[in-house]
Amino acid sequence: MKSDPELFRKLEHLLTEQRNPLSRSIDISDSIDIVRIINEEDKKVAFSVEKRLEVIASAIDTIVEQLKIGGRLLYFGAGTSGRLGVLDAAECPPTFGTDPDLVKGYIAGGEKAMFVAQEGAEDREEYGIAELERIDVKSKDVIVGLAASGRTPYVHGALKKAKELGCPTILITTVSADQVDIKVDFLIDVPVGPEVIMGSTRMKSATAQKMILNMLSTGSMIRLGKVYENVMVDLQLTNKKLEERAKKIVMMLADVNYDEAAEWLQKANTHVKTALVMAIGGLNLEEATKKLKNNDGFIRNALNSE
Repeated sequence: MKSDPELFRKLEHLLTEQRNPLSRSIDISDSIDIVRIINEEDKKVAFSVEKRLEVIASAIDTIVEQLKIGGRLLYFGAGTSGRLGVLDAAECPPTFGTDPDLVKGYIAGGEKAMFVAQEGAEDREEYGIAELERIDVKSKDVIVGLAASGRTPYVHGALKKAKELGCPTILITTVSADQVDIKVDFLIDVPVGPEVIMGSTRMKSATAQKMILNMLSTGSMIRLGKVYENVMVDLQLTNKKLEERAKKIVMMLADVNYDEAAEWLQKANTHVKTALVMAIGGLNLEEATKKLKNNDGFIRNALNSE
């Protein structure tokens, strides 16, 4: 094992590497005390995220701008952080009807790292640089780095290359800004404090990152017209559950019965938004399609337009 005193010194002071004084007796606790300790720590996460709502909102505004001009939302991370990015990206097509290439997640070590840790894959900036080059990143793409420690070399490499290319850059980290030594357009630093188990950033740090990713992707999709009222209306009917959910959505929002909802969906070629505009507005397929197109896919605007 090769020693690296400089790295040791850097890690020694990171918030994510500190011991939590409130869980030092967890090894002799019974199950109910263990879950109480974890739960008490988890409660702190949302309050930490709350302190960064303004920068998260600004990041959403930029994501929306870039997606409208043909850009992509791309996540880069290692270990748990990387897996969270891949997960959030994978959920966008079935939830919001997006093209699978619009939101993508990349993890140090590649696809196999989703299931088995690839030790050392995160330790070189050039791996992150090579990832961006491999997927042909352009200036209109948004690059999001996920690093609990704020220092993951793979993530830094991706962000630095993105900066060179003129891409908007975002870093999500669970240490404070003063412990981050890379410049990005949007630094979302959410210091959640020491983990219940020292250094186990799959816990509070992961929860914080997941909450922020939920906000970034969901907020962006809402701003792009993928939601009507508080209902996801651009879902893809890729299985029986989603087919039935689509019928329920049409029934609820258009105030029709089950059979009528199925009929509207059939007339709309199973496109939920079109079915809703047809059913609520009393329009045919051509009229509804045109109204949606003219109003960037926003149902409210389509229904209120002449």
